[in-house]
Amino acid sequence: MSTPPANEVSQLLVDWRKGDKAAFDKLMGLVHPELRRIARRYMRGERAGHTLESAALVNEAYLRLMDVTTIDWQSRAHFFAVAAQSMRRILVDHARNRNYAKRGGVQQKLSLSEADRFANKRDVNLVALDDALKALAAMDERLSMIVELRFFGGLTIEEAGEVLGVSHTIVERDWSIARAWLRREIGG
Repeated sequence: MSTPPANEVSQLLVDWRKGDKAAFDKLMGLVHPELRRIARRYMRGERAGHTLESAALVNEAYLRLMDVTTIDWQSRAHFFAVAAQSMRRILVDHARNRNYAKRGGVQQKLSLSEADRFANKRDVNLVALDDALKALAAMDERLSMIVELRFFGGLTIEEAGEVLGVSHTIVERDWSIARAWLRREIGG
């Protein structure tokens, strides 16, 4: 995973939490390439002709993160998880605003077979996935995080394990459980 050094990001997060606005600006400059990678990954799963671009998604996430003052940042991984979740919420809000279902639009099903296969799919129903992820998080937060990291962040099993601080064996097991649960929940 090509991310900035953990200790530098962690220190900037601590400084930002203490009210240092310059630390936030430096942090954003340091993590911007990784945020762009996450945004591009999200946008690959969107329908063709989507009105948001990855740069706009990063900018909107940046604005939302600027307003966050209550999070007790734990690490670089925690920051990227919150940033990825913010991007997902932006896209879900956008999808809800388009309100396909109420306008007679067709709901499309989510394929949850393999990460590399659904990374290229454009028919993901983000609203249904968001609702399912919220329900999964209520049941098991780590399962939900693994889906978010693998599906949206594009992380490998090993990278997700690194971010979550667990072995790749646990991530593989939880990934299988989460996919099966989502398949049942969403009906795909």
